[in-house]
Amino acid sequence: MKMMSPTVGAVALAAILAAPLAANAESTFQTGAGALTATARVDFTITIPKVLFLRVGTGTNYATNAAIDLITFTVPAANVGNNVAVAGTGGDLTGGAVTAIVRGNAGNITLSAATAGAINNGAAGDTIDWTQITTTPTTLTTGTVLAAPALSNATTTITLTAVNKVVNQDARWTYAYANANVVPAGTYGGVGVNNGRVTYTASLP
Repeated sequence: MKMMSPTVGAVALAAILAAPLAANAESTFQTGAGALTATARVDFTITIPKVLFLRVGTGTNYATNAAIDLITFTVPAANVGNNVAVAGTGGDLTGGAVTAIVRGNAGNITLSAATAGAINNGAAGDTIDWTQITTTPTTLTTGTVLAAPALSNATTTITLTAVNKVVNQDARWTYAYANANVVPAGTYGGVGVNNGRVTYTASLP
């Protein structure tokens, strides 16, 4: 049988003894007749990912949902263009209202509302400006109320100011049709047609 050299044996023994120590937390051993103090330290690391979440309407927090809500305004014949706002129907909160949430953790966030131009009624060629649809934010939770970009025939952008680099704002956004003008009869907008869609975008540098 081949014998292990004393040097090799000492190295192997040292490695065996050191292995458990490498996995242990710090420790201090004290002994003596007087007052004794022993300390041990532990280091921690917490990794927080950069996140950005936007919800307008139907959805689940911190998840992607492809549902698009439809808000409908039906103007009574006797009220066309009388400058009395018309409430909507639809929305995840019903009555023309939607849940609106923006959350991010890396500084100020820009929030924009974009359209492809005035709402139209298709082949008839008539239009209604997006400025005729108003958005009123009210408290959803006890947090900061999320302001809404005014709707226009292009893009409107606002800045959400972060507190300690965090934006955590929400609101109940209620839409209404201002009904300020007498316009030609017809159905304006729709599901993905006739410029009837608003695209909201939250951006975090």
